[in-house]
Amino acid sequence: MNFKGKRAAWKKGSLSCETSNFKIQTPGKPQTSNYKARAMGQRLHISTPTISWTGTILLLVILSTGAMRGAEFEKFFAQGTTAYRAGNYTNAAAAFAESASLQPASGTLQNLGNAEWRAGQAGAAILAWERSLWLDPFNRAAHNNLRFARKALQVESPDLGWFEVISTWLPVSWWAWIAGLSFWVAIAAALMPGILRWRKAGWHQAIAALGLTVFLLSLPAHAGVQTRARLGFVLQKDTGLRLTPTADAQDITKLAAGDPARLVRVRGDYLLVRTSRATGWLRTGEFGQVCP
Repeated sequence: MNFKGKRAAWKKGSLSCETSNFKIQTPGKPQTSNYKARAMGQRLHISTPTISWTGTILLLVILSTGAMRGAEFEKFFAQGTTAYRAGNYTNAAAAFAESASLQPASGTLQNLGNAEWRAGQAGAAILAWERSLWLDPFNRAAHNNLRFARKALQVESPDLGWFEVISTWLPVSWWAWIAGLSFWVAIAAALMPGILRWRKAGWHQAIAALGLTVFLLSLPAHAGVQTRARLGFVLQKDTGLRLTPTADAQDITKLAAGDPARLVRVRGDYLLVRTSRATGWLRTGEFGQVCP
């Protein structure tokens, strides 16, 4: 088994569960101000800068908290890789899950999916690989793993609208940056020449039009991100889709591990979800969202 080490957890891997060879992806002087004396012989008052101890302490707390979380991430990731190499996939999945909760990364989630698949938890594996793609849609290994798993389990892929498909082209955080940057570029190109008394040129209007076009084109992707965030997957096989949110409710149908569904609303410990076959209720532990 090839093993790349923990430092590659942030890199895209080349894993595929089409083979039995799963690999772990390794992720001057102080300024003073003098005041003139009002009368002869009066002493000058010198004001010296004061140290903001509150700000310094706050900064140290933030830095130490980040360092502690980084150390915890490294510890759990190392435990996961060790357990995976030893063939203890259940412990490896638990360690990778802890690592991903501290510092979500596409490579860590891909490793989590590999461990869950080896441990026989197909639904959790599909959810982990989908979360990996949520962070990094360019992760070809996660794409290949999902394609193989769905073919092996005979489960369908999520049914996405056209605007949701667009939202999968880039990482979800990129769309916010694109929209914000293009909007303010358009505003600046349209208003700054007048504010600065510049002569308006054709390229000003071209930049404003381009920025506005990019902003408008990014809006469907934003809508796709919002709706796709309610997408999730069934975690256990033969999960009953209930007619009502009660323990003794009648089952409408049985769902397979990895079946996609959309969250409609929450009522206590039950979730109303919509699948391609029916709408019904699941327990919270039977369903995992792509964006929790």
